[in-house]
Amino acid sequence: MADTLNQWSGIGHLGRDPEVRTFGDGGKIANISLGCTDTWQKDGQEQKRTFWAKVVLKGNRANVADHLKKGDRVFVQGRLEERKWQDQSGNDRYSTEVVVDGFSGRVQFLTPKSESGQSQQGQRTQSGDRGQKDGQQSGGSWGGGYNSGPQDLDDEIPFSPCVD
Repeated sequence: MADTLNQWSGIGHLGRDPEVRTFGDGGKIANISLGCTDTWQKDGQEQKRTFWAKVVLKGNRANVADHLKKGDRVFVQGRLEERKWQDQSGNDRYSTEVVVDGFSGRVQFLTPKSESGQSQQGQRTQSGDRGQKDGQQSGGSWGGGYNSGPQDLDDEIPFSPCVD
């Protein structure tokens, strides 16, 4: 059993449209900016503070960016990574990012269909191939969403999918 945990979860709104990069080998990376707002009372007045999380969607998780736009409300779960880079002057800079990939990374649409104008795909979870057969739902490897009902599971897979 692991004695550490590197996991970040947040619900917020996209501050801008996703930035998607496609590579020659067909790989994809998408960057999104997720604003998560804390609200509290101070002296009877409502106070707000927004934290902007830099989120990097990698691999098949980057495909979800095709269905996102500025203002959409989403749930994101991933691991924190620190990235080192150099600015134009050659100074080292550091950036902390939420990386969504692999088995535990997750992005879930929370914007109601009526607000986003998206198809029903916008209500699904992007969480990889967890027992989902190709073509079972439009979107291929998208997992089940709200009230999606039971899923047809493949008995050959030794774990069950996440069902919301």
